[in-house]
Amino acid sequence: MAKKKTNQTPAAEAVVEKTTSIVEPTPVVAEVKNNPVKPKDSWEIKDRTYVLTHGSPLSYIMKSSGIFYFDEEKGYEREMRCTKNQRTPFVDEFQGEVRPEHIIFRDGVLFVPKSKSVLQKILSLYHPDLGVKYRENKPVEQAAVEVDSIELELQAMNAAQGLDIDMAEAVMRVEIGSAVAEMSSKELKRDLLVFAKSNPKLFLDLMNDENIHLRNVGIKATELRIIKLSQDNRAFLWGSNDRKLMTVPFDEHPYSALAAWFKTDEGMEVLSTIEKKLK
Repeated sequence: MAKKKTNQTPAAEAVVEKTTSIVEPTPVVAEVKNNPVKPKDSWEIKDRTYVLTHGSPLSYIMKSSGIFYFDEEKGYEREMRCTKNQRTPFVDEFQGEVRPEHIIFRDGVLFVPKSKSVLQKILSLYHPDLGVKYRENKPVEQAAVEVDSIELELQAMNAAQGLDIDMAEAVMRVEIGSAVAEMSSKELKRDLLVFAKSNPKLFLDLMNDENIHLRNVGIKATELRIIKLSQDNRAFLWGSNDRKLMTVPFDEHPYSALAAWFKTDEGMEVLSTIEKKLK
């Protein structure tokens, strides 16, 4: 059989063979190991605005030196200082002359352009007064928080609107105490709606508390002298004959303990009797 012809001359084949014989694989793994790729800095370069959280004085000077930040990577506290000419906020990295800069809020607001990224990082990441005396103004995040707050308020208001009178009394008794017994149904409804609007989270927590109705039954029964709470707040007794019903566990609220006791076999019988007397 005839051999298949190739387009390469014997000299070319020798060159190819020689070249191939000296090529070695590149040690890619060693390069990656010795020069690990650092994650890209997620800091966004943009203008930022900061606002005081309490009041808007004509001018307010924020602490700009002697600020300390615990660097977990290095394992010690690092001093920071606000300057006009350094590329880092950390004192141990300063080079050459240091020109201090003050942090001054005007009318409760401080605008920092993107060109002052070092000052921005001090205010947005490291300053101990962040979230205490001032906050970074973030319109998108602020809008999301406000939407959540409004939706929670609407949820509480709708729940309050449909609440029956007994549950409304139980919730308001936690808020205003025994004064609820003297209120008319309209007054109770009004105060319930005001409470739901002003403190929606607490209102919803109380409304969803399975023990709140039982607490209210216990308080009403005590006010009407159906049962009595001992002077030392350590026991509940029948109002008619002072027979002890239960002992309040140490360091526990009496009516919370009574509500829990109402769920026991013995307590359910007493609860049934009390509810009949309350009708």
